[in-house]
Amino acid sequence: MNRLIKPAIFFFFLFGIKTVSAQNVKISGTVTDKSNKALDYASIALIHLPDSASVALQATNQQGLYEFSGVKPGRYLIKALMMGYDKNQSAAFEVKEAAVKVPAITLTNRSQELKEVNIISKMPVIDQKADRVVVNVEQMNTAGDNALEVISRSPGIKLDKDDNIVLKGKKGINVMIDGKLSYMTGMELTTYLKSLPGSVLSKIELISNPPSSFDAAGTAGIINIKLKRNKMQGFNGNMNLGGGYGRYEKVFGGTNLNYNIGKVSTYLRLNAGHYNSYNRLTLNRTIGEEQYNQLNFWHPVTNSLNYSTGADYFINDKNTFGIMVKGYTAPEETKVNSNSVNYNAAGAKMGGTSMYNPQSNTEKNHALNLNYRFKTDTLGGELGIDADYVRYDNSRSETFTNNYLDVNDQLIGTPIDLRNNGMGKVSIYSIKADYTLNLNKKLKMETGWKSSWVRSESDVRFDSLKTAGWITDPRRTNLFLYNENINAGYLSLDQSFKNLQIKAGLRAEQTLGNGSSSGTNTVIDRKYWKLFPTLFISLKLDSNNLITAAYRKSINRPSYSSLNPFTFYTDPYTALQGNPFLQPSYANSFEFNYSIKNFRVLTLSYSVNNGSIWEVAYQNDLTKETITRPENLSRTTNFYMATGSPFDITKWWNNSTEVSAGFNRTESAVQGNGYNAFSWNWSVMTDNTFTLPKNYSLSAYAYYDSPSVSGLFRSLGSYQLNVGAKKTFWNKNATLALKVNDVFNTSAFRANLEYNNIKTYWKNEWESRRVNLSFTYKFGNMKIKTARSRRTGTSDEENRVGKN
Repeated sequence: MNRLIKPAIFFFFLFGIKTVSAQNVKISGTVTDKSNKALDYASIALIHLPDSASVALQATNQQGLYEFSGVKPGRYLIKALMMGYDKNQSAAFEVKEAAVKVPAITLTNRSQELKEVNIISKMPVIDQKADRVVVNVEQMNTAGDNALEVISRSPGIKLDKDDNIVLKGKKGINVMIDGKLSYMTGMELTTYLKSLPGSVLSKIELISNPPSSFDAAGTAGIINIKLKRNKMQGFNGNMNLGGGYGRYEKVFGGTNLNYNIGKVSTYLRLNAGHYNSYNRLTLNRTIGEEQYNQLNFWHPVTNSLNYSTGADYFINDKNTFGIMVKGYTAPEETKVNSNSVNYNAAGAKMGGTSMYNPQSNTEKNHALNLNYRFKTDTLGGELGIDADYVRYDNSRSETFTNNYLDVNDQLIGTPIDLRNNGMGKVSIYSIKADYTLNLNKKLKMETGWKSSWVRSESDVRFDSLKTAGWITDPRRTNLFLYNENINAGYLSLDQSFKNLQIKAGLRAEQTLGNGSSSGTNTVIDRKYWKLFPTLFISLKLDSNNLITAAYRKSINRPSYSSLNPFTFYTDPYTALQGNPFLQPSYANSFEFNYSIKNFRVLTLSYSVNNGSIWEVAYQNDLTKETITRPENLSRTTNFYMATGSPFDITKWWNNSTEVSAGFNRTESAVQGNGYNAFSWNWSVMTDNTFTLPKNYSLSAYAYYDSPSVSGLFRSLGSYQLNVGAKKTFWNKNATLALKVNDVFNTSAFRANLEYNNIKTYWKNEWESRRVNLSFTYKFGNMKIKTARSRRTGTSDEENRVGKN
């Protein structure tokens, strides 16, 4: 810790100097009607000139007053808008060092009564920003969709065979929830996103090249999921309730409550669901001259609960304190059946195996965040401090009954019974500080520091049923412990010119890790530090044409569970194994974007990943077992290009279409032999909304993905069609939506594995075809109030929990 004291003292010394010289420039005024009566809850926008950008938005209080603080010097005007009144604006004014009192703005009551108002223009589904792509989920029909399904409809997103998110052909994505990294990957993240209704999502931000203020982890970038939180005065909220049916039933519902008044802003989110579903995995393995056809069927029944609650206390114009508590639990009962039939070279049946494995699994997550924000000056300077604690717990209880069958499907010998009682714990502590300092009107500096401490524990206890009873199997029993400390600091400079903006940053990260496995007597000891530069350029050719370019170096550390060298069997012939010798992978990523009036004309992305982590299958031709373990491959290359954005074909038909193409290559030695696979691929996605009279709308979404290379997998093509209908009523506060997902039941992951002695066809299917019906209702005060957002310090650590 002593190594962190000096940087911290220097950091707060800079903060102290700037605080002393800070000036608190305010802009204030009133809004009245023609009789000079104060108008409360009028919407007020602070507009910067000459670019007419909206700097801030708030509502007047009961006295018709508004006030903006911490405003940068420049030229501005105030716009006022209120339902039932004609909009009006102030004269332009200059902001220097003294407070500005804007003359009263008068709104005139509309004399003409309108029988009906049709709002044609609305927020686009896909919004291309200079540094990210924003998906406005509230403009989509998400009836019955879970969060993972909504994310999979975003530009450049695909799901691999295990439902891991792939962005622009690259693995290693970091997922954030409301600006806070989720600390989940692999099965934990998939389970959580599947349990979260799509109706509670507000926006999805795709940040393929985050700046230095973010953790360097995540070779594919960041996905930030913003959940709905009403920014309204007083008490308000919404509720949702829905159900669906495919092969089995699903029921889900939740509420989002907000209370924003005076200096306090609070919220509470609760979402619960009952999900009865299935997965079917077909494996056709060629082992020598024999054929092994295997069918695994998972039937999980999950009852999940997600909660999040928090409060912001605005002490004064400069100081804000916040607290957030969130959690997630998902008990699951699963029935697993596996059947394998073996054939010889002549195609004659040789026998087979069957397995039955009932499971009881539970995953839990609880997190606490304390945060403090201090506005150091009127130019936008700010100090932010976050302290976080996150705890993940999972438990698994399962019983295996393995039957070996002859050619006539008769039992050979007696069944082999095994049982497993396992648990896993991950505790994460983090503290970080970020400081923004505007050196002048066009030059901004950002600096910060972060330290995190992680302890991961996995305890697996396998027993075999013998004549004397249950006996512990030492070959399958293991205790794995891993501790890690990461210290990081960064500095970035942001310089603006007339039509050009350049932002350059450098982040340094030190990693200290150690671990041990009782089952294999393996010891892990790691000490390393690396530098991660970033560079962003934005060139505004004119008012309509924008070019952006970015470069980022990033790291993808192994997940805690993937370092565990123990072997976990999913059926008699299939197992997963960790790898204590895994090393971090490093990627250099480049991106170029060109847009016209927010229409994305062209996106180009290129990345080279050295030591990328992928699953490698090892097949024993004698025992017929296949054990898969993560390994570092030498080099993977990804090239991606895309075009397309939302646009209105007619006043009643909005279309969002993206056409993309890519090139993926994997080059590595695999089990001592060279492997070089590559392919060009392409995909098309189209999302259509048809606005009908009387607040009805129809939707149709479809995609096609061509065959491609992903690690060692050669995936085959896939396509899907979703259709839906929606009706709003009760003054547009209520919505009833119907949706049919995967109309033709074509969604599945199909791939071939062919290298060395591996020759396997892989097909993973799930309950993709479903009919869903959902109801949402908004209630309470709907007057807008500005709210703040924040990002906690528990960054890449959460995204490595359970990562494979």
